[in-house]
Amino acid sequence: MERTRITLTGLWVALMFTYLLGDVLRVYSGDVIPGELFGQKAGQLMYLGIAAFMFIPILMIILNLLFGGNIMRWVNIIVTLLLFVMNVIGVPSYKSWYDLFLIILSLGINILVFWQAIAWKLP
Repeated sequence: MERTRITLTGLWVALMFTYLLGDVLRVYSGDVIPGELFGQKAGQLMYLGIAAFMFIPILMIILNLLFGGNIMRWVNIIVTLLLFVMNVIGVPSYKSWYDLFLIILSLGINILVFWQAIAWKLP
């Protein structure tokens, strides 16, 4: 398997674990009220949206392992840019130091994914 695909896969794994760590810490710190999200009662549709968002890095891991080429290069670029923008928009909602630390790390990982995908030398 090509080195860039392995690197991208590893970066998506790191991003997934960074998101997961933030969620776990929010629960254990008491920053989350069970059954509520963003100050309102959470419903099935809201949970479905969050599950779909959190599945994005997992999907990227799978896709990078299975496929390569120019299409995957552009998929990595577009998806990481979308996640970067979504996370930047969400920065003001993070009040805890650990959350700000993790979101900055996740933005850094997005930059690394973008850089790796841009620099991908295709045969």
